[in-house]
Amino acid sequence: MRVLLSTYGSRGDVEPLVGLAVQLRALGAEVRVCAPPDKEFAELLAGVGVPLVPVGPPMHSMVRPSSAADASRRVSELAAQFDSVAAAAEGCDALLATGLAHFASRSVAEKLGIAYVYATFCPFLLPSPHHAPPLLLLPGQPFPPEVTDNRVLWDLNAQSFNALHGEALNTHRASIGLPPVDDVRNFIFTDEPWLATDPTLGPWQETPDLDVVHTGAWILPDERPLPHELVAFLDAGTPPVYVGFGSMRHVSKDAARVAIEAIRAEGRRALVGRGWADLALIDDRDDCFVVGEVNQQALFGRVAAVVHHGGAGTTTTAARAGAPQVVVPQAADQPYWAGRVADLGIGAAHDGPTPTTESLSAVLRTALTPETRARARAMAGTIRTDGATVAAKLLLDAVSQEGPSVRHAHHDRLDRH
Repeated sequence: MRVLLSTYGSRGDVEPLVGLAVQLRALGAEVRVCAPPDKEFAELLAGVGVPLVPVGPPMHSMVRPSSAADASRRVSELAAQFDSVAAAAEGCDALLATGLAHFASRSVAEKLGIAYVYATFCPFLLPSPHHAPPLLLLPGQPFPPEVTDNRVLWDLNAQSFNALHGEALNTHRASIGLPPVDDVRNFIFTDEPWLATDPTLGPWQETPDLDVVHTGAWILPDERPLPHELVAFLDAGTPPVYVGFGSMRHVSKDAARVAIEAIRAEGRRALVGRGWADLALIDDRDDCFVVGEVNQQALFGRVAAVVHHGGAGTTTTAARAGAPQVVVPQAADQPYWAGRVADLGIGAAHDGPTPTTESLSAVLRTALTPETRARARAMAGTIRTDGATVAAKLLLDAVSQEGPSVRHAHHDRLDRH
């Protein structure tokens, strides 16, 4: 059986697919991955021997849309990835998409008549009467403050998807001989999306409107040793506080200074993750160390706390390691993960994306309490690690049983949450 995994997004969208690809291959499937051509993604896939089919420009070069016109233009560019994805999907039995790959990938699966699944890494993004939508109506246009009913807000959200993306998407679909869609949001998510989150960290509350398949988080095991210089720094004193913003490029220009000063204010050493924002040290004192790409699964078990942006992957990795967290959310689903960390008592959430030394020190103080550490350690053992295995078996079994449809084959197999 041949499977194409397709994504367009940052490290948090790519790495889970690599974890799924490894499990699919272990079950005998032939797997290839469509992803942006960033060097780190190519290296990640090469490390596990899975072919990369590069699509679109590198994520490092992408700029967040600032207007409705920008959003429409972005969708046209994403839909135009159809040719590359279609070529990669030739001969495949199933296509699973994540991130922003849905605009091209679902049309490819429809055109080729193969099974299609869309997976997301945050429950907050899926329509539900139990929470409000995370998105604005249009860039710069918030939801009406007098509207508080979640169902009404989700209806407005659906209208905004049509207004922002409908024309661009349907123009492309017409060019490849496919009919128009009248509900862009449902086109994106389908009526049976997969949710790849840990059931404790990112639970899903059942709703009659969506048949969500909750697989658990897709984790790629990392066996790389920590660099000798990093190990020497860790061994030279008390556990440091790690700070890093992953694939976030546009963080505050003072982020490193603020973080280091806040960490020092709590009497701790600092370990700075360079990340896409290219964070750096602010002086040559020996209580700070900077690292680039590193095995966070091994590292987070050796730090006093993790200060980060609130990506799903980083949140899950820190939770698995039992490390207290401070989440400084920057965009998208990150406020959701900040809230989950605070609600679970395994860390603290900063209010807003731009901390001061004082505000960051205050939430860090909460994360460093013995009570928070005890809760974080207790929760570590509850984080499931079999999500990619569950998803791989489900996908292959569903395609084998039902051909081009992946509907309902999971009911007697999958642990629903």
